[in-house]
Amino acid sequence: MAVRAATPGWAALLAASIGQFLVVLDVSVVNVALPEVRSGLGLGVTGLQWVVNAYVVTFAGFLLLGGRAADLFGRKRVFLLGLGLFTAASLAAGVAQSGGVLIAARAVQGVGAAVLAPVTLSLVTATFPEGAARTRAIALWTAVGTAGGATGGLVGGLLTDHLSWRWVFLINVPVGAAVTVVAVRWLRDGRDGGGRARLDLPGAVLVTTGVGLLAFGIGRIESHGWAGLVPLGTGLALLAAFVAVEARAAQPLVRLALFRVRSVAVGNLATLVIMAGGFALWYFLSLYMQNVLGYSAVRAGVSFLPHTLGIILGSRLAPMLMERMDARLLAGAGGLMAAAGFAWQSVVMDAGGTFLGSVLGPGATMALGFGLLMTPLVEAATRGAPEREAGAVAGLVNTSRTIGGAVGLTVLGAAAAASGPEPVDGYATAFLVAALITAAGTGLVAFLPGRGR
Repeated sequence: MAVRAATPGWAALLAASIGQFLVVLDVSVVNVALPEVRSGLGLGVTGLQWVVNAYVVTFAGFLLLGGRAADLFGRKRVFLLGLGLFTAASLAAGVAQSGGVLIAARAVQGVGAAVLAPVTLSLVTATFPEGAARTRAIALWTAVGTAGGATGGLVGGLLTDHLSWRWVFLINVPVGAAVTVVAVRWLRDGRDGGGRARLDLPGAVLVTTGVGLLAFGIGRIESHGWAGLVPLGTGLALLAAFVAVEARAAQPLVRLALFRVRSVAVGNLATLVIMAGGFALWYFLSLYMQNVLGYSAVRAGVSFLPHTLGIILGSRLAPMLMERMDARLLAGAGGLMAAAGFAWQSVVMDAGGTFLGSVLGPGATMALGFGLLMTPLVEAATRGAPEREAGAVAGLVNTSRTIGGAVGLTVLGAAAAASGPEPVDGYATAFLVAALITAAGTGLVAFLPGRGR
């Protein structure tokens, strides 16, 4: 039975939104807890980096595999598998007594998140038919996921200050249990019944290892310079081999014909480029507030609340505006607004900045622009693909977002480092480069196909 006919829309949207919130939250929530983790477990600099990297690398590597598994074995089954892995690994991380156990738990948490993230989007796209209902659902999914990233610093700061760093991970356990109840009771499997399900194992191994090494290499370039080129080059070679294997596989992990669907190809490319610039909003603005303006982690998290509200507002406005105007025009306007916010931010950053003058105005502009941009972009990147491949397409979208963010952090970090010894000058340069990248990615929106109402 198809998910669209059997799963209540509210249940699919609730499970998908909270699942995506948890996945995105855990990318950022751990950052403010790292000093307490270091003192609690005696970790060095390298160990602390791997508390973050173990999650990011496995998350990036397993996204396409998780997306395709949902198509083959059923969205409900794969959602429960991903949520179960994520929740169990969160519990293990929260009670870890050594750095090695914590890093291993973070790696498993990343695998669970990679299985969970694509199926949250494919639940939405398979439950709601193309049109206004799907657009509204994608808007909510986008807003809730973005809020997870935006509130990570605040949630992590509050939990660390008032309870313990362990609750940064343990908080996922009761939430995961509650969502499991919803999934078991109301979700229905949506696997296509035609033919025997068979996973493309050679393709899965190649893309998982290739994307994982690509993410690892990008991170190594930022922190170790040329040493990152070896895993980066190896990852690219494995991805080239993956393309060759998929072209010949009887049941490929990702049908290469999907990239002949213009909305999928252009939507994913634009997402990758725009997310490379968008990373500056949270990362460099957080550094500016804490390292230059002297904000505490909790105060910086609270200062991001207007940005979160801006993205939610833009995401809620987008479906209504898409009923009245070309989605490409809306995405273009949102992208240019975000780019203008980045440029404005680069101008007003200085050591004597204030919240109103140097954070709120440009930040709200960036956030509102991204809220207006991301809903039509995600809708476009998933449009036109068969429902039986909703998971694979959702995996592509999430991979584009993740790799775009990793590339953006490296490029923007290099731009900031080349701007001189003053941190504030580097942050300003990073925002200027982010404005240029976002504008370039927005230009790709013009190549999306139009859609009749």
